[in-house]
Amino acid sequence: MEKHDFILELGTEELPPKLLRKLSYSLRDNLVTELENLGLEMGEIDCFATPRRLAVYINQLQAKQRERFIEKKGPAIGSPDKAVEGFAKSCGIDKKNLDKQDVEGKEYYFFKTRKKGERAFDLLPKTVKSAINNIPITRAMQWGDFDYSFVRPVHWLVMMLDEKIVPTKIMGLSSGNKSRGLRFSNDSIIEIPSATKYQATIQKKAKIEVNFDLRKELIRQQVIAIASDKNAKAVIDESLLEEVCALIEYPHAFLGNFDKKYLDVPEEAIISAMKSHQKYFHLVDKDNKLLPLFISVANIESNNMAVIVDGNERVIRPRLADAEFFWSQDRAKRLDQRLADLESVLFMKSLGSMADKAKRIEKLSRHIANKLNLDSEACARAGLLSKSDLMTDMVGEFADLQGIMGGHYALHDGEEEKVAFAIRDQYLPRFSGDKLPSTDEGSVVAIADRLDSITGIYGIGNGPTGSKDPYALRRLALGLLRILVEGKQDLNLIELIDSSLNLHSKEVNRDISIEIYKFMMERLKAYYKEIHVDGNIFEAVLAVSPESPLDFHLRIEALNEFIKHSESRSLIEANKRIANILKDCDDIEPKVNFKLFEEEAEIKLYQATQTIAEKLNKEKDYESIMSSLLALKEVIDNFFDNVMVNVEDTKLRQARLSLIKSVRKLFLSVADISHLSS
Repeated sequence: MEKHDFILELGTEELPPKLLRKLSYSLRDNLVTELENLGLEMGEIDCFATPRRLAVYINQLQAKQRERFIEKKGPAIGSPDKAVEGFAKSCGIDKKNLDKQDVEGKEYYFFKTRKKGERAFDLLPKTVKSAINNIPITRAMQWGDFDYSFVRPVHWLVMMLDEKIVPTKIMGLSSGNKSRGLRFSNDSIIEIPSATKYQATIQKKAKIEVNFDLRKELIRQQVIAIASDKNAKAVIDESLLEEVCALIEYPHAFLGNFDKKYLDVPEEAIISAMKSHQKYFHLVDKDNKLLPLFISVANIESNNMAVIVDGNERVIRPRLADAEFFWSQDRAKRLDQRLADLESVLFMKSLGSMADKAKRIEKLSRHIANKLNLDSEACARAGLLSKSDLMTDMVGEFADLQGIMGGHYALHDGEEEKVAFAIRDQYLPRFSGDKLPSTDEGSVVAIADRLDSITGIYGIGNGPTGSKDPYALRRLALGLLRILVEGKQDLNLIELIDSSLNLHSKEVNRDISIEIYKFMMERLKAYYKEIHVDGNIFEAVLAVSPESPLDFHLRIEALNEFIKHSESRSLIEANKRIANILKDCDDIEPKVNFKLFEEEAEIKLYQATQTIAEKLNKEKDYESIMSSLLALKEVIDNFFDNVMVNVEDTKLRQARLSLIKSVRKLFLSVADISHLSS
C-alpha cells in the first residue's frame, strides 16, 4: 500500500520551558492515537520541540484507510419504537433497513455496512485540529480579538505529506510549507521542501536543532568543553539542563566570571543565585570547591561575544551582592531569637503558626529519637529551630535555601554539628529520587516535619482526593516512607501517626489514624510499583499488617527471594488450599493434639512444624524463615496426598484442622503467600 511522510509544525510565541516536553509528547501522543483510531498504520514517529515550535514527524504514514466493515448492535427485538428509530437515525438509515441477529438466544437489531477507506490527505486536517485541541493546558491564553486559545499565541502552521501542503485552517492559521528561523535573525522565512527534509532544512538554514534531546546533548558538550579548557568541572544539574534546552533554539555556551570575594558566602547561596535566577552552570575545581566562574548559554552566535559575556556578568553581580549582604545581616540574630517571629507566620488555619509547628516537631523529634536510641536533646533542639531560617532575609530571597541556610546559621550560632546538620537535611528528599538525610538526627527531624504536616492537614479534612493533592501530601508521604525504608529507621508507623495526632489542637480529628495509615500504605504500594515489585507480593505482606515500613520492606525482600525457588509454587498453592479449608474455622486453635494422629504423613508434618517453630522463635530473619519453610514442601504435599482433613470423627478433624492452622501460622509470621497464587 502507498505510504507518505508527514510533518506537522505549530509555531508559537515562547512556550513555558517547564511544560515544553509535556506539550510536545502530548501533541505526538494525541496525533498518533487519532491516526490509529482511523486505522492508519505508520512507521517511526519523532516529536520535536523548541521554545517557538512543536512538531511531529511521521514516517511511512498509510496513504489510505482500508475498506472497513462496520457493525453496531442496537436494541432488542420488541423494544419501544422510539428506541429503535433513535438507533436507526444514529446510523443514518431507516429502521426498516436494520438487520436482525441472534445473540445468545435473543434477537437484536444490527446496523451493518461496508465503508470505503478515505485518504490520509483528507483526514489529516480534522485529525490534527483534534490533536492540538486535546493538548491539556492548565492556563490557556487568548490574543487579539480571537475566540480561540492556546498555551501561547500561534504564528505559523506547517502541514505536509511528502512535498504536498495539506490545506487546513487552525486557530486562524492557514497551513503551508513555511517555517521560521531565530527571532534574533529577522525571524527569517524557511521554506520546507518536503516532510522528510524538515529537520535537516531547519538545521541548515537556521542552525536550529529541533530535536530536543540532540539539542540538550549539544548544550551539555559545549558546557563540558568550556569547563575543561579552564581545568575545571561543570556541575550539570539535569533539571537545569532540561530547562536551558527548553529556553534555547540555537545554543552557544560561553564562560563568565565573578569577584572572588563572593566565595566567602556559603556556596549554596551563590549557586542558587546563578542557577535559579540566571540559569547558569557553576564550576568547581578538582577538590569540588566552587570557582568564581559560570557558564551560560546564549540563543545566538554573536560576532562580539564579549558584549554578551559582559552583560551576563553585570546581571549576576547584584544577585551575588544581595547574597553577601543577607549573609552578613542574618548572622546578627541567632536562630533561637527568631522563634518569636514565627508566631506571626501562619502555617495553616486550624493548625496554628509556624512557631506552633516548630514546637510540635520538637516534641515529635524527641519521641522518635527515644524510640531509635538517638540523642533526643539534639533532635529536639533541631526540631525546635527547624523553621527559624524562614525568617531570614536570605531564605526570603532564595526560597530554595530553606533548611540549608538554617544549618549554616546554626553552626555560626555555636549549635552542635548534629543539630546543624539535622536542620540542613530536614527537607530531604525534596523530590523523587533525591538523596536522603545524611545523619540519623536529620532523618528524625525530616520524619517529624512530614508527619506533622500529613496528620494535621488530613485531620482538618484536607487530605488528597482523586487526582487532587493541593498540599502535596503524597510527595511528603513518599519521602517519609523512603527515609524509613531506605534509611533503615525501624519505627511503628501507626504509633507515630497517633503520637503526631495527639500533638495537634482539638480542631484536628484524632480518630483518623487508620485512615492516614491506609493512605500511607497506598503510597508504599506506589513506591514498590515504581521499583517493579510484583503487586501480589505487596498484598501478601500487607495481609499480615506489619506496622513498621522497614519491617514491611524486609518481608518484601524475603518473598522476592522465596519465589525464585522451584518449591515455592507448591507451597503457595498449599497455603491457598489451607486458607480455603480454614475459611469458616475461626474457632480452631493452632494448638495441636498430636496424640490423635493416625497417619504417618500427619505425624511427619507435625514433627516438621515443631522443629521449624522452635527455630523461628530464635530468629527474626525473614529470608532465613522463608528458606526454612521451603523444607516443608515435601511433608505438606505428602499430607494432602494421604490425609483427609474433614473426617467424621470430630476430635480427629479438630486435630487435623489445628495442624494445618499451625502450618498457616508459620507462613503468616512473614506473609500470606496465598496472595501469590495466580
